[in-house]
Amino acid sequence: MSAGLAAFLDDIATLARAAAASIDDVAAGAGRAGAKAAGVVVDDAAVTPRYVHGFRPERELPVVRRIAAGSVRNKLLLILPAILLLSELVDWIITPILMLGAGYLCYEGAEKVWELLGHGGRHDEAPAVVQGPQQEEALVSAAIRTDFILSAEIMVIALNEVTGEPLLSRAVILVLVALAITVGVYGVVGLIVKMDDVGLRLARTGEGAVAALGRGLVRGMPVVLSVLAKVGLAAMLWVGGHIVLVGLDELGLSAPADAVHHLEADVRHALGAVGGVAAWLADTLASALLGLALGAVIVAAVAAVRRARG
Repeated sequence: MSAGLAAFLDDIATLARAAAASIDDVAAGAGRAGAKAAGVVVDDAAVTPRYVHGFRPERELPVVRRIAAGSVRNKLLLILPAILLLSELVDWIITPILMLGAGYLCYEGAEKVWELLGHGGRHDEAPAVVQGPQQEEALVSAAIRTDFILSAEIMVIALNEVTGEPLLSRAVILVLVALAITVGVYGVVGLIVKMDDVGLRLARTGEGAVAALGRGLVRGMPVVLSVLAKVGLAAMLWVGGHIVLVGLDELGLSAPADAVHHLEADVRHALGAVGGVAAWLADTLASALLGLALGAVIVAAVAAVRRARG
């Protein structure tokens, strides 16, 4: 009886060690996947605040929460099942799907650039707080659509880091990455959009340096939000163009990617100590210009279709 109990306990210990190892593997996989997706996370955090700009202070956090909830739905209910299924059955189709999403990002970015140049008229519209709940709904929907593309890239990058894991482990890792990234991105966005309110409170209740800091935050945050809106616009073009560049290379059309790689190498060689940073900037600029060019073509095509339809 005691021998049987000892064997049973030994089996439990073996299972516990296996479970611990599995948990360690999942944690390590989540760490690798999250690190690889960090660049897109920065883009996501830069893009989102422009959708909140112009709302009344009491509507800012509710709007951020709505976008965050939409982001979780995007990642867990739509993207995660789709990419797991596709990775098991037709893994080659993920790249074309990502490129279609990148085309949408390029289109939206180019459209915004066109409006900033004084065309299209939408940049002169009144803020959502003036136009009412329907405009807020439209802006939230637009933010969630944009988030879908960025979230898809994040999830596919994460998936590529753990393709060697079993299906269940991959699913758990991607769920952890999705939740961690969503909380991180929209937590930062919430802090950004409420920082002016923090500054106002400090200016009213503090004294001396604290009050001066509060006044500085109040004066500075509109500038920060405006800059972030432009960074978000640039990020859309950069991310969209980069996805297209990499996708073309994977599909066999390697000339554009090779040209960018040669440009990076030349810049790195020419600038020595700062060559690494300069090469990255060159790659980023090339991706953004490709995104802008592709987006401009799509904008022109959409405008032609609209004119044809009256």
